[in-house]
Amino acid sequence: MAEAILNGEHEDGRGRRPRRWTLADIAWDEIDCAAIVDDEQIFFLVAAASFIEITSDTYTRNLIEFCAGDDEVVDWLEHGWQHEEVQHGVALRRYVETAWPSFDWESAYRSFHSEYMQFCQVELLAPTRALEMVARCVVETGTSSFYRMLADASPEPVLRRLAGFISVDEVNHYKNFYRFFRFYAEREHPSRVDVMRQLVHRLRLIDAEDAAVAFKAVRLASRPDEPLGEDEYNAFRRGVRPMARRHYRFEQAVKMLLRPLRLPGIATRVVVPLGSAIARHGLFA
Repeated sequence: MAEAILNGEHEDGRGRRPRRWTLADIAWDEIDCAAIVDDEQIFFLVAAASFIEITSDTYTRNLIEFCAGDDEVVDWLEHGWQHEEVQHGVALRRYVETAWPSFDWESAYRSFHSEYMQFCQVELLAPTRALEMVARCVVETGTSSFYRMLADASPEPVLRRLAGFISVDEVNHYKNFYRFFRFYAEREHPSRVDVMRQLVHRLRLIDAEDAAVAFKAVRLASRPDEPLGEDEYNAFRRGVRPMARRHYRFEQAVKMLLRPLRLPGIATRVVVPLGSAIARHGLFA
């Protein structure tokens, strides 16, 4: 089903509306497997990301049901967001299967999917459409920053290119979700306190649900004869910390997270550096 969604648009080369990148833009036969095959951190990050991204058809159905009646939102979710998110998953899967051919992606994904579906229900979305758009802004902030970090940190050129494409997509997704947040906020008038609570809530879920479940599935499939330790996921996060401190764009991420709060300019100038410093020391702790 995922492959059927993937049809790109063509650019004219003259600076007009950019086309969507496609799988054909990735030089799969040029992947330098020797540069990446022994990098366990990158392997876990890319494989886990592929699971989450390729499940986007489920997220899309949930959001379409949640936003039914708002045609512009629904149209973009179905024909823009879903297309690009699923393409991310398909591309990342292909990269994993090329760079680490011994990894049984399909089996590991089935394990992930069976556990993760409990977190993908319409009933678990935010209580209002405006606040759900805030949650989506949090997710797109995280993914755009993650893929930019991956692009900067990867020792393998094809992965750098792929992660760069995905990061740009995720920034554009953020812009759309923020636009829809403003659209719904004019109707619903959420308070800054409500928005802040949703920001914090969704930040916690990204780590407790999305990343943790994906890590578990990759770990069990890659080393099936070893029991999963209770602290293994946290140990992995700590191991990624040096990469994040070198390559994660903390200030940009904090600005994106704070934008739905619509703080006064002077408050933003104070909060962004403070938030960036806290994130730099707390991310992956």
